[in-house]
Amino acid sequence: MIKVQQPEPYDPLSQVPLVPPPGHYSASKLERVLRKGLFAVTAELNPPDSADPRDVLKAAEPLVEVADAINATDASGANCHMSSMAICSLLSRAGQGSVFQISCRDRNRIAIQGDVLGVAALGVGNVLCLSGDGVGVGDQPGAKAVFDFDAISLLRTLKTMRNEGVFLSGRKLTTPPNIFLGAAANPCIQPLEWRAERLAKKVTAGADFIQTNYIFDVDVFEKFMETLRKEGLHKKVFILAGVGPLASAKAARWMRTNVPGIHIPDRVVDRLEKADNPGEEGKKLCIELVRQMRQIEGVAGVHIMAYRREHMVNEIIEASGVLADRQ
Repeated sequence: MIKVQQPEPYDPLSQVPLVPPPGHYSASKLERVLRKGLFAVTAELNPPDSADPRDVLKAAEPLVEVADAINATDASGANCHMSSMAICSLLSRAGQGSVFQISCRDRNRIAIQGDVLGVAALGVGNVLCLSGDGVGVGDQPGAKAVFDFDAISLLRTLKTMRNEGVFLSGRKLTTPPNIFLGAAANPCIQPLEWRAERLAKKVTAGADFIQTNYIFDVDVFEKFMETLRKEGLHKKVFILAGVGPLASAKAARWMRTNVPGIHIPDRVVDRLEKADNPGEEGKKLCIELVRQMRQIEGVAGVHIMAYRREHMVNEIIEASGVLADRQ
């Protein structure tokens, strides 16, 4: 299990935040790696249905050797788990970089702005802004959705807090949050032009990095990236391509039918169907995808999403060889 050590940005108990390097918004490792031009890796930690911090550290253990930051999901799929803020706090105290995810579904602007100040005080330097899945897709459909913000208005608000040092109300902050702002994108869902336009709006609103949804069709993603390059967006924001290992053909069919924003071509499903060991074939496919993403102009890194299969992430990244330049 991960041993608790000096947290990456700073020790929250010392109450002395580290000043970001020149030209940086935060002191996070993820931002430093991206601005150095190195190929970055982030990975998603699926939060436990537990109040035991050891469950978080155990899930994070396979990720720490290869991930520049670990995403703590915020009730994804509108299902309740341990909060993103708590997970980020635990990871920070264990010396690991994290990404605090905010879903606009569950909290209003007052709570969100306070939460961002809180995670910044805890040493969390990365924030991912999401609109969030509707409550109807989760296991508590009777919950009341908030949606006081959407992802774009959330980005604008946090950019204002960081750059101008004021709340949305105009009230001045004593110490603005040092945060690296992220957003999500669905690059393989038609119409691609609309997806690129929405990404551009998020960049204008304040996004410094983008983590995409799962990519299983490289040809479609190449067209999306070509559109971004024509607009020069690949030079304005760091794009991390989302990939992950599929467990089986059945899992692939379920994902493309039930998970919004997922496009899985038939050839991928057929490949898994014909494999003697579908799980290993899914891992092999993911390794191939990581290597392909490394070759696409404008892709600054990968975001690995291995639902309940975090143990594979280290193997996938090591086998892909994308971190060889880190030596």
